[in-house]
Amino acid sequence: LPPGSCRAFWGWLNAVFNKVDHERIRAVGPDRAASEWLLRCGALVRYQGSPKWQQDYNGLPTGPLGKYKIEAISATDSCIMYRGFDYLDGLEHVTDIKLEKCMYIQDECLQRLSETSNLQKSLQQLKIISCGNVTDKGIIALHKLTNLEYLYLSDLPGIREKEMTFRVLQQALPNLELELDLE
Repeated sequence: LPPGSCRAFWGWLNAVFNKVDHERIRAVGPDRAASEWLLRCGALVRYQGSPKWQQDYNGLPTGPLGKYKIEAISATDSCIMYRGFDYLDGLEHVTDIKLEKCMYIQDECLQRLSETSNLQKSLQQLKIISCGNVTDKGIIALHKLTNLEYLYLSDLPGIREKEMTFRVLQQALPNLELELDLE
């Protein structure tokens, strides 16, 4: 293999994993379809009323349509990317999202997250850690998440205007607890 072709292959495969299948969402419901997307990409999900994180794609629980509602998403070292974010639109119960070491997460993803009306209602906690493509613009976009109570930001070298960025957020979300671990 020529150098760089392996990375190109994985980039292509990751793009395939993130392709939204609207038929599937209709067939199995938004929570099941999103679970499949997230697990395919290496993320974990936790359902309402369960302490257990789902990590095995083949071990996803089956049951009546809509029985399992995603409450938390933990995306560490996952390949979730912008094109897959349509899967989040139908989720109504997500209170907690962690994005850590996600190479495809950039400002557009955070803007998309904050414009998702169900997440504006449900999301209470968000952690963004070691996502090198996130800048101030993406963090400021989070101001639309009106019910966000806790935001943890760590190891984000793309954030350059810390004071201004956090001032904007705190003005927009006065009840937000902001925890920072930034250089």
